[in-house]
Amino acid sequence: MYLEIVSPEATLFSGEVDSVTVPGVTGEFEMLKDHAPIVSILKEGHVKVAGSVTLEEEVEDKFTKADNGVWLAINSGTIEMKDNKLIILAD
Repeated sequence: MYLEIVSPEATLFSGEVDSVTVPGVTGEFEMLKDHAPIVSILKEGHVKVAGSVTLEEEVEDKFTKADNGVWLAINSGTIEMKDNKLIILAD
């Protein structure tokens, strides 16, 4: 699945990942390849990206490295998942 994380300042990440877990307003949920189309609002929490993630040097400090991926702290945001492409607009 292709993931793109965009903030007001810059594109923080774009690339292929295994899964993404996000803090939805009614609870945390995970998306994998072939997930049904969805649009959702996000609340404060962590976006957890699993897979072989390579970060650009200028944004590495925004992420926390985890065992099988990275985490990104957000205050709020929105997501759209369609045709194995997930776009996260994060604040």
